[in-house]
Order: sequence, then structure tokens, then C-alpha cells
Amino acid sequence: MRLALGISYNGQAYEGWQSQASARAVQDHLEAALTKFCAQRVSTVCAGRTDAGVHALMQVIHFDSAVEREEFSWIRGTNRYLPADIAVEWARAVPDAFHARAVAIARRYSYIIRESVVRPSVDAGRVGWVFRPLDGEAMRQGARFLLGEHDFTSFRASACQARSPVKTLNRIEITQRGAYWRFDFEANAFLHHMIRNLMGCLLVVGQKQQQPSWMAQVLRARDRDAAAPTFSAAGLYFLGPVYEDHWQLPVRTPAYDWLP
Repeated sequence: MRLALGISYNGQAYEGWQSQASARAVQDHLEAALTKFCAQRVSTVCAGRTDAGVHALMQVIHFDSAVEREEFSWIRGTNRYLPADIAVEWARAVPDAFHARAVAIARRYSYIIRESVVRPSVDAGRVGWVFRPLDGEAMRQGARFLLGEHDFTSFRASACQARSPVKTLNRIEITQRGAYWRFDFEANAFLHHMIRNLMGCLLVVGQKQQQPSWMAQVLRARDRDAAAPTFSAAGLYFLGPVYEDHWQLPVRTPAYDWLP
């Protein structure tokens, strides 16, 4: 049978999602836990890879297994073998046609930024940090130039393996609550480091170092050197993929509720 799981994790202790030779990736820990629970080797496929230090509120994975369990057993049984900062949030049996990455129609991320003269402490690693004041309206104006289908080469990491730099950015929302800013992104897919590079540029605009129209210039340049430096992974959250309704999968987890 094919299973889909929703996974949440705090990424600070891990070398990203994808399995590493060091066995210090989230995938390594999840597959080890599933293998113990099933008493057989389990290999997983994820909806979207995350970098070192990036968190997930609903990573979605799928795998095939001959072991049959109730859905709640997959949750509790796997969590028994996972570190405290990784958790299975839900489990669903899915048709063989389901593929966590290939059938996703969009992906969603949030960046949480703390604007303060003092660096984060209690929330260190869980939020990004800027010490200069941010202009929300300037950043929103700049973000509008990015919406739609574009060649995002200027925001692409040199190691990116995507076949095409052309992606469709459906939504960018920027909100503020006290000292904390939230940036929400949704696109059909993202390039390697694309959001971190977008954030670097949006924050330059927000700090009045560039005009909002500069975002359009960077986009047109199709040159990574035209953009700002890559922003820190701290504060970046993978909210999860978007699937068509007929798959009948959850759209959020309780982990969402702590975000500002």
C-alpha cells in the first residue's frame, strides 16, 4: 500500500531534508524511524526539499509498504522513534497514482523576520533578523513586480538543478505584528535558494536602500550578481504543498498556529 505522511520539523539541527552521508538530514531520521516501525527498509519521496536550518510545518512524503496499520498507529508508532524536533502530524492511505512531489500544484513558504536593534535569543534560529526599520508598503510595491510567470535566474543558486528557471509566483503577502514581519510565498515551484534570494532583495527595498522598481530591474537582468546576497535560512518555513481536492489530504497541521 502507498502511504502519505505530513511531517513537521525544526530544521536547526539538520543538514536540510535530503539524505546525507553524515545521516544528519531529516530524511535520514524519518526513514530510520519508519524502518524500525515497519521492521523493513523504507524509502521516502518528499514534496519539496528544504535547506539546512529551514523548518517545515507540513512537509508531505509518500512511501510504499507491505505493512498495514491504522492511520493513528503510523503516527504514534513512527513518532516513538523520532527525535523531539521531528513529528509525523498525520497519515493517509493514498492511491498508487499519488506522488508527493509530482502531483503537487503549488508550494507554500513563510518567512518570519524580527525587526529589532537586539538580535533574537529565545527565538534564535526560528526567525530571521534585521536591525534597520522596514517599510512594508515599499516591500509590497516591490513584490508586485515578481508576481506571475517569469524567468527567475537572478534569484537562482548556482547549484540549482531545475531544468528551467521559469516559474509562476502566485502570491506574496507581507504582514506585520509588533516586531515581527511575515512574508508568505506561493508558487507552482521554487528554484534552489529562490525564496532566500527574493527575501534578500525585498529587505533591501524595505530598508530604503533601493526603490521598489529595482525589483523589476533585478528580474529583467537574469543575472544572480544583479540581486542582493542570499538571506539567512533562519525564519524560513515550508508550509507544505498544495494538492487538488480529490486527493483528500489535510491542508494544514496544528504546527501552523504558532506563526504570527
